[in-house]
Amino acid sequence: MALPLLLETLQDPQLVAQFQRLCGLTLKPKGEVNGVALGYSSTQTLQGGREKTAGVKGVPQENGHKPYINGTYTNGTHRQIVMYIGQASKDLLKWPRPSSPPVVKLETRVEAEYGMPSTHAIAATAISFTFLMAAVDRYQFPFVLGFVAALFLSTLVSLSRLYTGMHTVLDVICGALIALLFIAVTFPVWDVMDQLILTNPICPVFAVVAGFLLSYNYPKLDHYSTTRADTTVILGVGAGTCVGVWIINLIGLTYVPLGVFPLGIPLLTYPMLLRQLLRFVLGVTLLVITRFIAKTLSLKALGSWYKVSTQDVLVRQKLEIEVPYKFVTYTSIGVVATSIVPWIYYLVNL
Repeated sequence: MALPLLLETLQDPQLVAQFQRLCGLTLKPKGEVNGVALGYSSTQTLQGGREKTAGVKGVPQENGHKPYINGTYTNGTHRQIVMYIGQASKDLLKWPRPSSPPVVKLETRVEAEYGMPSTHAIAATAISFTFLMAAVDRYQFPFVLGFVAALFLSTLVSLSRLYTGMHTVLDVICGALIALLFIAVTFPVWDVMDQLILTNPICPVFAVVAGFLLSYNYPKLDHYSTTRADTTVILGVGAGTCVGVWIINLIGLTYVPLGVFPLGIPLLTYPMLLRQLLRFVLGVTLLVITRFIAKTLSLKALGSWYKVSTQDVLVRQKLEIEVPYKFVTYTSIGVVATSIVPWIYYLVNL
C-alpha cells in the first residue's frame, strides 16, 4: 500500500467507527425529516443484551554530593516538553477530529480542539516509557516485564481515545511516535540535565520565564479552545517542578538511596502501605489548599489590575487573565509538590 493511501486510510473516521462497534458502541439516528437525520444517540451494548443510550451531537466539528538520579527529575520535565510539542502541533496543523457521524463522540469538553496528534497518546507513551528507562538501572526487575507493562498502559490509553471517538488511528499513532522519538533523542543526556536542574541557579529562573512566555505566546486560534489552558497547566507544573527540586537539593534533602545499584524492590507490607496512604492524604490535602490559595489570589490580583470581574467565565478565558492565573496556580502546585511536601514528610518522619 502506497504511503499516501495508508495515511488516508489511518485517518478515515470509518476505521474509528468500526473499532467502536467492536466495543459495542453504535450511532443510531433519532429520526428523520425528508431523509435528513434530526440527531443521533449512541447505544452501547451491555452484558445480557441490555442497551445504554446517551445523546450525542451528530454535527461534525468545524473547527555537593551527586545522587544517583538517572533521569529521575529530567523525565518529568521531558514529559512537559513533549506534551507542549503535541499541544502546539494541534493548533498549528489544525486537523479536525473524526466526524460524527459515523463516529460516536463521548466527550464534549474538547470538541473545539483539533485532533492531530493525540496528546493522550503522547502522555501515556512518555510517562510509561520514561519511567521504564529511568528505572532500568536503578531497580532489579525483568526488563521484558517492564516493557510489556509500559506498552500495555500506553496502548490502553491510546485505544481509549478511539473508543471515545476523539481521535483517528493516525492521530494516536503519531502521538505515540512523537513521544518515543523524543525519548530516543533525549535519553543520552538525561543525567546531564538532572545535574543542571538540581544544581544550576539559572535553571529555576529559566524554567519559569520560558514556561510563561511559551504559554503566553501559544498559537492563536479564531475560536476559544481548551488547548491553551491545558498547555499552560502543563508548563506551569513543569516550571514549578524545576524550582521545587532545585530547592530540595539546595537544603540537602535530595534522596540518595543506600546500597549497590540496581536495588531490589522491597515487598509491600502493611506498615509500608499505611505510610504511603498517609503520605498520599497529606500530600493531596496540601496541594488542594495550594491550588485554592494560588487561584484565588491570582484571580483577585488580575481582576483588580484589569478592573474586570474574574467570576465571569468568558473573562477568565481571555489571554491576559487565563494564562497568568493558571500558570501561577500550577507553578505553585509544582513547587509545593516537589519541595514543601517532601520537606514536611521529612519533618514528620514520613
